Amino acid sequence: MESCESATFFHRAGWKKVVEESFGHDCYFLYAEENGELTGVLPLVHVRSRLFGNALISNAFCVYGGAASSNAEAQSALYGEAEALAASLGVDYLELRLRSPVHADWARKEDLYVTFRKSMDPDPDKNLAAIPRKQRAMVRKGLKSGLVGELDEDTERLHRIYAESVRNLGTPVFSRKYFRMLKEVFGDDCEILTVTHEGRPVAGVMSFYFRDEVVPYYGGGTSSDRKLAINDFMYWDLMRRSCEAGYRVFDFGRSKRGTGAFDFKKHWGFEPEPLVHEFKLLGADALPEVNPTNPKYSIFISAWRKLPLPVANTIGPFISRNLG
Repeated sequence: MESCESATFFHRAGWKKVVEESFGHDCYFLYAEENGELTGVLPLVHVRSRLFGNALISNAFCVYGGAASSNAEAQSALYGEAEALAASLGVDYLELRLRSPVHADWARKEDLYVTFRKSMDPDPDKNLAAIPRKQRAMVRKGLKSGLVGELDEDTERLHRIYAESVRNLGTPVFSRKYFRMLKEVFGDDCEILTVTHEGRPVAGVMSFYFRDEVVPYYGGGTSSDRKLAINDFMYWDLMRRSCEAGYRVFDFGRSKRGTGAFDFKKHWGFEPEPLVHEFKLLGADALPEVNPTNPKYSIFISAWRKLPLPVANTIGPFISRNLG
C-alpha cells in the first residue's frame, strides 16, 4: 500500500503486532481486494477501558488513520465493514483520525488537533535559513553548546529521557516494551536519535520513515538542560540528517491547539493543518473528551507531575495502554 497516496506509516501492518503484544488490545486490519489485487486497507484497534470507555479507533496510538485507498468502492466497503464490526463489538463509538473529512453525516472534531508538515530542501543550509530568526538563533545556540547527535540501536536511553519528560508534563509514560517493539518490528524505518552533552544523554527522539517523509514521534529532553537548547538542536539535527539522506518532507506531527507543542512548531515556521476526527456514535450519547485539555483531568495532571519518577514509571504504563 506504499504506492497509495493516502497511506501513511500508521497504515503499516506491523502496527498490529506492536499494539497487540505491547498493550493487549485486539487489532483488526481490514483490507479490500479486487481480482486478487489489494485495493485498500483500514487499520482498527479495539480499546476497552473502565476509565476511558470502549472504542474502535483507526488508528489508535497513531496520529493518522482511516481507509488508505484510491478506490471509492473499496473505501465504502471498508467503512461499511468497520461499522458492522463496531456494532458487533458493542463499542461506544467508532473513531477515524483523518487529514480530511470522509463522512458528512458523522459527528466530528475539527478544531482540537492540527498537524505540521513542511517540505525540506536537499541543502541543509537552506533549511536552516528557512527557520524563523528567533528559532534559528536557538538552533545556533544548541550548535555552540557542544551537543552531539548519536544514532542508537536500542531504545533504553531514549525511554529514560522520555519518561522524565512526560512525567513533567503530567502524562503517563508508555512501557519500555512498547518502545522495544516499535524498533523490533519496523527496524531501520524506526530510528532513535539521542543528543548528548559531554557524553551525557540530554534529549532523544524516535522517528519513523515512510516514502520520502520523516516523522519525529516520541521525543523529550531533560528539564535541567533546556538552557542548552537541546530540543532545538535535536530537531535540527534530525532535519539535517534526513534531508541529506534524501527525505523531502518533515512531518512534525499532531499537536493540540493552545499547547506549548503547538507554539513550538509554529515558531519553526510550520503552518498548522487541521485534522479531522470523525465519530460514529453507537453506545455513546456524546463525543468523547479523552484529552489533556479537558478540565476534568487537570487535577490528575497536576498530581502526576509531582510523582517521584520511579513511581510514575511503574504506574504509567498501566494507564497509558488505554490512552489510544
